[in-house]
Amino acid sequence: MNPTDFLEAPFPDSVEIDEDLTGPARFYNRELSWLGFNWRVLEEADNPKVPLLERLRFLSISASNLDEFYTVRVAGLRELAHAGTTTPSLDGLTPARQLVLIDEDARALMARQQDVFDRLSAEMRAQGIALLTRDQLETDDIPHLEDVFLRNVFPVLSPLAVDPAHPFPFIPNEGFVLALQLERSTDRRPLRALLPVPQQIPRFINVPTDGGHRFLPLEELLLLHLGRLFPGYRIKGHCAFRVLRDSDLELEEEAEDLVREFETALKRRRRGEVVRMKLSVNAPPALKSMVMEELHVTEDEVVEVEGLIGIASLSELVLDSRPDLLWPPYTPRVPERVQDHDGDMFAAIRQKDMLLHHPYETFDMVVRFLKQAAADPDVVAIKQTLYRTSRNSPIVEALCEAAEDGKSVTALVELKARFDEAANIRQSRRLERAGAHVVYGFLNYKTHAKISTVVRREGDQLVTYTHYGTGNYHPITARIYTDLSLFTCDARLGRDATKVFNYLSGYAQPEGLENLAISPIDLKQRLIERIEGEAENVRAGKPGMIWAKMNSLIEEDVIDALYAASQAGVKISLVVRGICGLRPGIKGLSDNIRVKSIIGRFLEHSRIVCFGNGHDLPSRRAKVYISSADWMGRNLNRRVETLIEITNPTVKAQIVSQIMAANMADVAQSWIMGPDGKFTRAPLEEGVFAFSCHRFFMENPSLSGRGSAGAADVPQLTHTDD
Repeated sequence: MNPTDFLEAPFPDSVEIDEDLTGPARFYNRELSWLGFNWRVLEEADNPKVPLLERLRFLSISASNLDEFYTVRVAGLRELAHAGTTTPSLDGLTPARQLVLIDEDARALMARQQDVFDRLSAEMRAQGIALLTRDQLETDDIPHLEDVFLRNVFPVLSPLAVDPAHPFPFIPNEGFVLALQLERSTDRRPLRALLPVPQQIPRFINVPTDGGHRFLPLEELLLLHLGRLFPGYRIKGHCAFRVLRDSDLELEEEAEDLVREFETALKRRRRGEVVRMKLSVNAPPALKSMVMEELHVTEDEVVEVEGLIGIASLSELVLDSRPDLLWPPYTPRVPERVQDHDGDMFAAIRQKDMLLHHPYETFDMVVRFLKQAAADPDVVAIKQTLYRTSRNSPIVEALCEAAEDGKSVTALVELKARFDEAANIRQSRRLERAGAHVVYGFLNYKTHAKISTVVRREGDQLVTYTHYGTGNYHPITARIYTDLSLFTCDARLGRDATKVFNYLSGYAQPEGLENLAISPIDLKQRLIERIEGEAENVRAGKPGMIWAKMNSLIEEDVIDALYAASQAGVKISLVVRGICGLRPGIKGLSDNIRVKSIIGRFLEHSRIVCFGNGHDLPSRRAKVYISSADWMGRNLNRRVETLIEITNPTVKAQIVSQIMAANMADVAQSWIMGPDGKFTRAPLEEGVFAFSCHRFFMENPSLSGRGSAGAADVPQLTHTDD
């Protein structure tokens, strides 16, 4: 198929809905939409077109996603329901009703995970990768496993009796435990005990074999050696259980020392209430009752599992030693323009603005930008936001080096980055020791903007080089997240970035921004004005079109603005990876809106919006923006985010005619959202080429990164009359 065929395809017929579309029925529930996203992730684990071990990775991701969903979202709803709150969500559902629907859908999802795991296990076995039980071990395996147990496992185990002298211990979040019913051999005296499965040890133990791979789960190894842990006892019954606890953080509004407050809150997180417990099916009734009573969980919070508990751990079995069962290796490109300048980032940026599309272009260029700044004697100052980054971050290393060299370094470290709070505290301490100015932004707002500025002395003036990103400064996730990096020395964008940093460090609300819109000040207003502008174009007899790409869309005012634009005749095409509260294709409400989700080898993460500006898309006359913000209430109202208008013609063409056009044209990895909020795979015709945007980006260089070779031979999906 020709990818432009999709761009020109008519919008599907809208459907009649017998509901009051002026009220909550115009929205789809956020939590159920998120579960729908995780169903799509799980479906990739069952997709025969995906390599076998990559399918196993998708299964693991679906499980870890669901764990986080319970520890944060379900925990919050549960707290509201227990407090008697009946205030409905946008779609009209109370917290209690949402919990019922979530439980029903999540249980079906967990059952499907086990079914998929069974099929993958069979396929892995056929490929020489076997997951064993202790009953499937051979006699020759026992000495090796005993040695592994004594050397690498036994020293970290803590068998725990449970009786009046030994109260039931605290089980931390994600704690995985064997509950044991034992009997003393001498007098048949019963003993109940717990054996926590240590998380510091790999979950799957390699069992040597002449060919292929065999693995024994750690809990099976423990059951095999119970006699060494409870000598003189024999096992009468056992079960395994795993708990998830409320992991959301609450902060005192007026925390004098934000770092110390977060350190205290992280300790509280370990002790949050249990929100879900997985338990082996057919557990001995006495053990089940004891565990439920001691953990204060009810039947509706227990999920009985016939199969593997802790599916997220299966990521350990994605073996680098079996490249035949993984995606073909892909090496991100180094932009030709940077190579033309012998790796000099400042020279490449001075030539003209440059937009890198990660992971297709290497994130190493962002690291190089900061490392070069740290080593350059002409650089006088560096400012940087840090929301999430890696443990041994080369970016933090470069900032420390610059500070130690006497440069002025300011780092905005966001302590409220969920599940990265502890890592960010460590990074902030390290930066402070190096002499950097570390600030933490606002207590009530997360700083989610991705900005870096380097001020360099060139002749008799100071030049500001700026990086704006749609994703985190995280070299590890940048290998699989699709994001955009804009490098520029445009003085206007540099001044805007400096004003944002002043806002973060000194509460000086920026005035006179020349390009940027930022939340919580005017970003949402800018979006709505542009959406309304497309409706005005239609009323004036011009084309009205919007293309947008994001992770989540649930902000009420923005959705209503999109509905109004649709009703005015604006053609709106959205790529929403995860949560979508907008209902497309409903007659009289959203006739002109279509929504798709792309799930594949890379995780879609970039935020882009293109407005036709009186022209059909793609068009070089479009208004084009990149952003750090999803269209959610938290991003637009309670976070510091950026929306940057792209004015450089080459960068604009790259975004509209390459990136967005390819996303719109994708069929191979696309799911189409229906009016009921459900997604179905885009129909694939037998024997007809299915365009994949991921494949397109892997095979074709981006426009603005081309060097002396020029951009003329770079494929673009454009209208020939524009």
